[in-house]
Amino acid sequence: MVFRTFLLKYGEIGIKGKNRGQFEDALVLQVRHALEKVEGDFEVSKEQGRIYVNVLGEDDSFDADEVTAALQKVFGLVGICQVLKAPVADPEQIAEDAIRYIAKTYGLTPVSSEESADGDGAAQPGAAGDASFGQNVLTFKVHTRRANKHYPMNSMEVDALVGEQLLEAYPGKMKVDVHQPDIMVYIEIREEVFIYSKIVPGPGGMPVGTNGRAQLLLSGGIDSPVAGWMIAKRGVALDATYFHAPPYTSERAKQKVVDLAKLVAQYAGPIRLHVVNFTDIQLAIYDRCPHDELTIIMRRYMMKIAERFAAKDGSMGLITGESIGQVASQTIQSLVCTDDAAGMPVFRPLIGFDKQDIIDLSLKIGTYDTSIQPFEDCCTIFVAKHPVTKPRLDIIKRSEEKLKDIIDALVEKAVEEAETIRIS
Repeated sequence: MVFRTFLLKYGEIGIKGKNRGQFEDALVLQVRHALEKVEGDFEVSKEQGRIYVNVLGEDDSFDADEVTAALQKVFGLVGICQVLKAPVADPEQIAEDAIRYIAKTYGLTPVSSEESADGDGAAQPGAAGDASFGQNVLTFKVHTRRANKHYPMNSMEVDALVGEQLLEAYPGKMKVDVHQPDIMVYIEIREEVFIYSKIVPGPGGMPVGTNGRAQLLLSGGIDSPVAGWMIAKRGVALDATYFHAPPYTSERAKQKVVDLAKLVAQYAGPIRLHVVNFTDIQLAIYDRCPHDELTIIMRRYMMKIAERFAAKDGSMGLITGESIGQVASQTIQSLVCTDDAAGMPVFRPLIGFDKQDIIDLSLKIGTYDTSIQPFEDCCTIFVAKHPVTKPRLDIIKRSEEKLKDIIDALVEKAVEEAETIRIS
């Protein structure tokens, strides 16, 4: 038996008002995009607050785990359920379908009706698949949702009948526990009947593209990819700017950032990655400005350049991976100086995170192993030995005056010569 339908559950979208349908349509679109990379032919539809994926054709070689893994990267989904779908039938048939579902999903072998009648099947072990539960009794609860109000039995009556049939089919192997069951058996009676139990968690959030676009300042570190992921989770489409400093940073450092962008794009969708040669600007700052202010002044010009690309890409804000006090350039005073250089909102979703919090999230989304590859970016190459931790904005601006005869031309050159890589 192969279950060829997936029921997709969404969370926050459900509390939307009259524009809920727009969010549902956006989610359907993102689901279709996610399944383009999966082998098979799929139909995605929405009905009465539910989104379904049907595997088309008669070929049963599709990989359900691959489908599930792809859907787990779709923001907006909170649950993915592979379901047994059947025509609406009498309650006895629904119970039989539930028994078949349990047999397939949990490897339990039901006794035949004849065995149940004469008692020979009680407490008998099933097939080899039963071994996963050992000799323990599996507790369950049936929960029916009767959206089709024309169905002759109400939800509680269906619960009771299906529960009774499951007990008879698995004597000595299953028992009812309505408080803390090992498994929940969900039955939805709509235009068709859907039976499922296992719910694979989705990432939550909002469908990408429903909340505008923002520009991520992406480095090769741990923090910025996580920050981009978190903002994308709120429905924001991403583009990114990376500051490269050849020959001080290698092509492998650049490729590391491209790889990180690809990992984030698995969740956030296509990303335009702007690779900016920042070497001349950094050298000018290094030669003319106090060394304890290097990082702050460089960050200010990164903001200004990223804002140029944001305007081209239609972005409405900048995203950074800064966390208060993590390094000298991320103190409150430093962030005030950095923000002054930006003319649009700066989103810092990690602002209150500890480093371990960020590492844990990077492990969850799959960026950590790439981030810790030992290829340094421009920020770490030109860091001062004793950076200022409480910079004053007036002093920083006074130091920048030493660059006024060359900096505009250097910024213009960096923007014009930047390489744009389209990450899909």
